[in-house]
Amino acid sequence: MKDFPSCFGENGVQVAEASPSSGDPITPTTTTRIAQNLVTCVYQCRMLNSSCFIITITWTKSLMGQSLSVRIDDSDHHSLCKLDIKPWLFSKRRGFRNLEVGSKLIDVYWDLSYAKFGSSPEPVEGFYFAIAMNQELILILGDMEKDVHKKMYATSLAPNGVLISKRAHVFGKKAYSTRAQFCGRGQIHDIVVECDTMGANDSYLLIRIDGNPVMQVKCLRWKFRGNYTILVDGLPVEVYWDVHSWLFEKLMGNAVFLFQTCLSSEKLWSSEDPSWLSKDRHSGLGFSLVMCAWKNE
Repeated sequence: MKDFPSCFGENGVQVAEASPSSGDPITPTTTTRIAQNLVTCVYQCRMLNSSCFIITITWTKSLMGQSLSVRIDDSDHHSLCKLDIKPWLFSKRRGFRNLEVGSKLIDVYWDLSYAKFGSSPEPVEGFYFAIAMNQELILILGDMEKDVHKKMYATSLAPNGVLISKRAHVFGKKAYSTRAQFCGRGQIHDIVVECDTMGANDSYLLIRIDGNPVMQVKCLRWKFRGNYTILVDGLPVEVYWDVHSWLFEKLMGNAVFLFQTCLSSEKLWSSEDPSWLSKDRHSGLGFSLVMCAWKNE
C-alpha cells in the first residue's frame, strides 16, 4: 500500500520523480493516512505506438481539505513521476503542469473550479483532468472534454485509457456506498453495501446496484467470508466479502468487499483484431473494485 499524500503544502502542486521501488512499507503514519476518505483508480493507457502506461489517481478528503495524487508508471513498472495537486488551496482549482522525464514530455491539465461531489472525494461532474504523453492525449476524466481540447494541443484527441481497478475507503454505520464503471466507458453504477453485524441471529449483508438488490447473505456470523456471482451489464461479476474483524475482533477494523469481473485484464490487449479490442474496451473485462468499509461509531 502506497503512502498517500497529505492535503496541505506550501505549493498547490508538488512534482517528484518517484523511486523505482515496488512499494513503501506500512508504518503507523501510513496506516493513519489510509484511514481517511479516499478513492484510488488505476488506468491502463496505450499510445498509438503501442507504448503502455499505468496511471494511478488518488482522490483524498480529510478534515484538512481535499487533494489529488497522480502517479505514472511505464509497462515495466518503472515510475516516471508523481504529482500531488492541492486544488482546494488558494487558486489551484484550475491549472496545468509540463514535465520532461527522459525522452517523454508529459502534460497534465485540470479544472475542478465547478466540480460537484457526492459522499466520495472523487468528483461526480463539472470537471476535467487530462494527461498527454509526447503531445498524445492518453487519459481524460470528467464531463468537460470540449474544454480540454481548447486548452491543450495534442496529435491524438481520442484517449484509450481503460479503468482496470478502483479502491475506495468508505465510512458509514450500516450502509457503505461508492460508484463503479464495470463496462469500460459504459454506465456508471451506484453500489451500496448494507451490513448489520449487531444481531446474533439476524445479522445480514445486502448489496444493491442502482437501488436494486442483487445479493443477500443471512446469518452473517456463520458466513462472515464468502463469494457469490452476480450479473452487471450482462457480465458475470464475482463478489467476495470478509467481515470477520467486525464480528470477532475487539479492535474494530474494516470489512473488505471485492467486485471482480471474471475474465483477466490481459485479454484487453491480447487480440490482434481491432474490432475485438474495441468490444473488450466497452465490456469492462478485467475490472476490479475493492471497498474497504470503516464503521462510524
